[in-house]
Amino acid sequence: MSERINLGKSAPALYQAVIGLEKLAVEAVASANIPDGFAHLLRLRASQLNQCAFCIRMHTQDALSSGESSDRISVLAAWRETGYFTEKERSALALVEAITLISKGQVPDAIYEQAAANLSKVEISAVEWLSVVINAWNRIATSSRYPVKA
Repeated sequence: MSERINLGKSAPALYQAVIGLEKLAVEAVASANIPDGFAHLLRLRASQLNQCAFCIRMHTQDALSSGESSDRISVLAAWRETGYFTEKERSALALVEAITLISKGQVPDAIYEQAAANLSKVEISAVEWLSVVINAWNRIATSSRYPVKA
């Protein structure tokens, strides 16, 4: 792989702005009473879809240290096929996936309606902002080719 410009180092003010967004998203998640471990699973799922190895590793470790089980982490990529997630969590996961894959059908009404049926407006807002921020981080890490060494 060729060496890339590290976006965090080349434009520190912009990088700090994303850190500011991250802090605000974390506050929104806390205000919505979304458990920290599950918030890491939401970040992890977006990172899986974006194939961001740096963030996949980081949010797997963060989810484990926040009390998420290795079972839930290991089946996350196939969450629809499992009984590990509540209806509320399934709605949040579907919303994160739709936002992450926004170029494929935008955020379909059916997914948003499912979220609205299972999540409060505060929860929906927190999940959406968390999605926006992790997608920004994924793009920073992958375009900069943050190293992921064993």
